[in-house]
Amino acid sequence: QVQLVESGGGLVQAGGSLRLSCAASGLAFSNYDMAWFRQVPGKEREFRAAISWSGGTTYYAESVKGRFTIYRDNAKNTVYLQMNNLKPEDTAVYYCVGRISRGPVERMIRTYESDYWGQGTQVTVSS
Repeated sequence: QVQLVESGGGLVQAGGSLRLSCAASGLAFSNYDMAWFRQVPGKEREFRAAISWSGGTTYYAESVKGRFTIYRDNAKNTVYLQMNNLKPEDTAVYYCVGRISRGPVERMIRTYESDYWGQGTQVTVSS
C-alpha cells in the first residue's frame, strides 16, 4: 500500500520560512519523480515544484522560483519543499505527489500525470 505523508505545515508570518516533508512508503521511491501541489478552497490544485527520481532535474512554477526549493533524500524515502520569503498568497493545503518516472518532470504540472497523492498539510501565512 502506497502512502505519502506530508508534514511541516503550520502558521508563519509573511517573510518567514517553512520546510515541508513528504515521507513515502510502499513504493520504490528512487524510481519515482515527485512533486508538490497546493490547493485553496474553491480552486483547482496548482503545481508548485517537481523533481526527478535522481534529484538531478527540478522544475518550478514561475510564482515560486527563487523562493521555493524542492529536494529529496532517496535513502530516507523523503522529498522536501523548502519555502522561503512566504507570502499570504502562499496560504493553501500543500500536497505531495508521485509518479513512476516517465518522461520530463515538467509534465507533472498536470494533475493527471501523478500516480499517488498525499493527504495534504495546511500552510497559513499571515500578513
